[in-house]
This record gives sequence, structure tokens and C-alpha cells, in this order.
Amino acid sequence: MQGRRLATTDEVIAIVSPDSDGALAQLEAWCTDRGLGLSTVDVGEDIEDVYDENRATLGVTLGGDGTYLEGIKTFAPRNVALLGIDLGTLSFLARVDPDDMEAALDEAIQGRAIVDSRQQLAIDAPGIETTGINDVMIEHVPPESPIGRKVTTLDVTIEDEYVGEFEGTGLAVSTPTGSTGVSLSANGPLHYPTNNYALQLIPLQTHSLSVRPIVCAPGCDICVRPSGPTNLTVDGGRVHTVLDAGEDVRVTGAETRAHIVRTSYGYGFFTAITKKLGWSIRADDADPPPGTGVSARRPARPVSMVERARTIAIEAAHSAAEPLQELHGRVEDVTYKSDKSDLVTEADHQADRIITTVIANEFPTHAIVSEESDRRPGRPDEPSASASTDEGDAADGASQNERYTWVIDPLDGTGNFAHGNPNYAVSIALVRNSTPVMGVVHVPETGETFSAIEGDGAFSNGTPLGTTDRTRLDESMLLSGYDPDGSFLTNFYQKTRGVRRLGCAALNLCYLASGSADAIWEYDTYPWDVAAGIVIASEAGAKLTDATGDPYSFTLERNGRTPLLGSNGPLHESLIEHLTLTNSDE
Repeated sequence: MQGRRLATTDEVIAIVSPDSDGALAQLEAWCTDRGLGLSTVDVGEDIEDVYDENRATLGVTLGGDGTYLEGIKTFAPRNVALLGIDLGTLSFLARVDPDDMEAALDEAIQGRAIVDSRQQLAIDAPGIETTGINDVMIEHVPPESPIGRKVTTLDVTIEDEYVGEFEGTGLAVSTPTGSTGVSLSANGPLHYPTNNYALQLIPLQTHSLSVRPIVCAPGCDICVRPSGPTNLTVDGGRVHTVLDAGEDVRVTGAETRAHIVRTSYGYGFFTAITKKLGWSIRADDADPPPGTGVSARRPARPVSMVERARTIAIEAAHSAAEPLQELHGRVEDVTYKSDKSDLVTEADHQADRIITTVIANEFPTHAIVSEESDRRPGRPDEPSASASTDEGDAADGASQNERYTWVIDPLDGTGNFAHGNPNYAVSIALVRNSTPVMGVVHVPETGETFSAIEGDGAFSNGTPLGTTDRTRLDESMLLSGYDPDGSFLTNFYQKTRGVRRLGCAALNLCYLASGSADAIWEYDTYPWDVAAGIVIASEAGAKLTDATGDPYSFTLERNGRTPLLGSNGPLHESLIEHLTLTNSDE
């Protein structure tokens, strides 16, 4: 999950522990001041009565790690991100102090937090089918007599390959989030938990010096078979059962991952183990030496407003892609066929809201034009909370002589989307006065992100783009947009290696830029269809004109039909010649 998506938060659901009245009162006041809904449930209670899947929800826990584990169990299956407020005494997971709660929450709903993904476990055993974020412990049942047998024997296989026989007090199967202390006690490694999806098998008090922890991929099927009665506990006892001899426990990585909100106000993993476990390699809260850490990643030169705008646009596009992908997977579901148009409308609006909210937060002086929402004028007297690093620039780059407008199509290729076709895209552009100067086009189903800044070249996922150099029509591949009477297809199909229609103008321009097509034709264009793509195509070396060969004139206003012809350059005159013949035949 992208942190920018949290900018559209409507509702906070808080899971509260006993003795959290002070923090809860503080949270209630914060939600009231910001016009957000707040629902609270006690630890262990279901949130079904207060959770609405149609509202953008942020999960919060007020308590220690026990409360936090309840939060993960509750929110992860619902794809809700979680922020933990640390009211405990030995918390490794909930890392925001109560004094920093309001600042951390503000950072989250402004879309400036990071959302980490954490691996969970899926556990299947007799009488149990559950998930856990930390570990599953399979341990010998303590004997009734103090001189009784205190060890157990466990046979372990991974992906049907027999690992061997573990003899000791038991075995832990852990995610990178859990069992740091247990791993260390078995001479195992520290696992940095953020976006780390490995699983680890940790022998407990083994009787052999040669037995060490084993790390495997999250998709591995781990089977543990006890030779006698065995205790099975998940996440410190949140789920518990007793297994008999021969009853298999199967563990693998859960399909659903937990989404953890990380802000600049929460202390990090290594700070946590320094505080809690006496990690002696560094002092508590030690600053990194010069030239390392965060300071080393700071850009060596000032970042212009337009460069910053591209970064924000990419983050917004990736965030908007998440609900689009979620809903795209449902459009062909039989249960939604009767109201497919409503589903597509929901997809449009969710993506639009994420993008416009993120941009309005970061660039309040800029206007916003979107296909799916009313035009938003900029607020020139209100500076942005996140200042540009350009010396002398206004906070978001606007000046008295320049007006900036964002032009957005949150879902270009709606028809494709509605039929489960992957050829749809998110298109975001920044226009200075009347000229597009920055464009981002993101393709959710392929993960491609095309971007360009005027004068700085065009890129796809960081790789520079360039058009083809073909000079002959009969060697060329063309892409066509809307072709109402089929005349473009009729006149060019036999003269080229083919004419294809993707149904997405933004993608047409990006594929021209990347060399996947030699030329494109759009019978009619809207500003949100092409604003980002024309920056990307132009910066890749494409030539863009109208049907007569005059330079393509971008405008934010609709003044009749606006055709667009794009090519690699060498083909342009031949294309114009044949287009002229096509138009004369109409």
C-alpha cells in the first residue's frame, strides 16, 4: 500500500486497551478538529459493526504490542493500514509515543507517511486455521513430574523435502517481524522486518550444536510432525491448542500482508532493539556519521519545483493504481455484472480523489483540472506545508508571472477497464501557463511508469526512452485512437505493417515514445487524455502535429475537434500526405 493513499482518510477506527483514556480523549479531539469520523472498540472486540469498506479507513491501536497484534489481526484482512501508539512498557511494534501521536497522525493523513508491508504466517493444524504476524511456537508439553521428559522430537519437511529430526524443547516458525529474541538465542540472524517476506525456522534449546535456524521463501510449505503431545501457540498465545503425536502442522506465508504506517515520529527497528534488548553496536538514538544514512541520500543539488512535482505525481499515480487494480479484478465477477458501470464509476472516483487530494495538499496554489471532478482553482495566498528546495521559489513554485495547472485523467481507458482489459492507465500532467512541462503515465497492470520533464528527457521506470528511426511506412507499426468511420485504418493498414488500437490515448503516446510504435493518430483529443503523454513523447524525440502538419496546439479549453498526429519524425511527411488524401475522401 502506498502512503499517499492515506490522504483520503475519512474514518479512524481505534482499538483501545484498558487505561488508555487519556490517549483516547486526545485522539477524539484530533479527529473532531479535522472532521474525521472516529469509532472505537475494546481489545478483542469485532469491528464489523463500525467498519465500512466504502470509507477510506485508518486503523489505530492505543496500547502495547498485545493491542497492536489485535490490530493486525483485525485490519490486515481488510487491507487497512495500521498506526500503533505505544502505551506499553516493552513494545517492539507500536513505536509512536503518545506525545507524538497528533503529529504522526497529521503526517499520515497528509499522505506523507510510508506504509510498510509485513509478511504474515498462515497456520493450518487440527482445530486451527489462522494467521499470525510474529510466530508459531511448537513446544513440548511440560511434564507433570519435575523429573519427566522435557524434550520433544519434531520431523520437519519443507516443500516435501525432508529436512530432518529436531530434538529439543520445540521449534518456532517466524516471520521477520517476530521472535527477534528467540532467533538471537539460537545464534540466528536479525531480520530487518520492513518489506522482508522470508520465513525462518528456529530450533528451541536443541540438543545438537550443528542445528541452526533455516531461512526459506514465504511460499514454502513447511510441515512439522510431533512425536508426542505438543503445545502450539500463535503470536504469544493469541491462538493456542495441544497437538497429539502425528498431527501435522502446516505453515506457509499468508497471502494477506499487514500494512504498517511508518512516520518520522516513530522510532525505528534498530532503535527498538537498542532500547529493549540492549543492542550494543550503537548508542540509543545515535545519529549516523556524516556521509551515511539519510544525509547521504539527500540530493547533491537543489530539487526544482517541477522535479518535486514529478516525484509527487509518481507517488500519487502509484497510490491511485491500488484501488484501480483491486476493482479491476472484480469487473468480470458474475456478482457485479449487473452494476458494472457503478463499479467503474467507483474506480474513477477513488483514483481521482487520491490524486487530487495529494496534489492539493502539496501544491495548494496550483489549479487542478480532472476528467472526473470539478476544476479546482489554486489558492495563491496559501503556501504549501512542504516547501521546495529552490532558493527564492514560492513554496510550490508558483510566481506572479506563472500559473500552474495539474491535468489529470485518473482512468484513461475506461472501456478497457470495464471489460477486464489491462490497457488502462493513470495520467497526470503539470501545465505551466498553457504548456505541459511534466508528465507521468502509470500502467497499473504492468507496473510501467513513464515520466518526463520538459528539457530533461523521457523515462520508463528510470530507463531513458527514444523513438524509432524508421523512414518507410511499409516497415512501420501505427497506433490509432478513435477512428469514427474507419478511414484511418482503411488508408494505412495496407501501407504499413499494421494499425493497432489500444483504446488508451496516454498509452499510445508512451508507446510512441518507447519505440513500440512508429506513429500514432488521434481523431480527437481531450486535454486530460494527452497532457502527460505529449510531454513524454516530445522528450523522447517524437514529432507532434495536427492533421495538416501544424504544431499540435495544447489547450485546457475544448474548442471543437482537436486531432493529433505523432510520429518518430522521419515518417511524418508521408503520414501527412496520406492523411490529406484520407481527409479529402471524407
